[in-house]
Amino acid sequence: MCRLLLVKSDELFEAKTFLEKFSEVSKNSSEFQGHGWGCSMLVENEWKHYKSIKPVWEDDLSKFGKASLLIAHARSAFNDDGISVENNMPFYDDKYIFIFNGELRGVKIKSEGRIGAEKIFNFIIKFDKGNIEEAIIKGVNIINRRTAYVRAMNFIIADKENVYLYSKFGENPEYFTVHFKSEKQLVICSEKFPGENDWVEIENNSLNKF
Repeated sequence: MCRLLLVKSDELFEAKTFLEKFSEVSKNSSEFQGHGWGCSMLVENEWKHYKSIKPVWEDDLSKFGKASLLIAHARSAFNDDGISVENNMPFYDDKYIFIFNGELRGVKIKSEGRIGAEKIFNFIIKFDKGNIEEAIIKGVNIINRRTAYVRAMNFIIADKENVYLYSKFGENPEYFTVHFKSEKQLVICSEKFPGENDWVEIENNSLNKF
């Protein structure tokens, strides 16, 4: 059960500012989020990716500059298993960036990937015939039908223009409810930033396009 962050803006912003808040959210989470982290930044219309096995709150966040889009993920490995930088998110291909938080039990789908989140990403992407929103709807409908129990399935898929957030959980809404705010920037996070109340809860069992 991980922590997710996305920041999108028409103007460049300092990634460090948001990563520091995200690191505080991750460090103080009710679940341990220290099995590594990673981020993808859109800089001058090119993606730059970073992954580390360190907890995000132990990394040097001052090395990250300005971006127009930031996607970050702090990992809590299921059963403390598979702790390696290769299993850290974001996962990505030539077009899409993907981050995931959740737990599925009794999943019966065929898909490539080292861990469950990567399998879900690859499973959804294979339905993309030019409309990723339709691919997400088709993919999650099949996953939901072929899963014994969805404890939670929260994920973000983003390209350089659009952001898609899917959220579904069957328990613990305090932990699994995703939040967002949209003022100067669009900010999506697994939890509200400390000391801030101007956030909106994402509806359970919903697909949102930003």
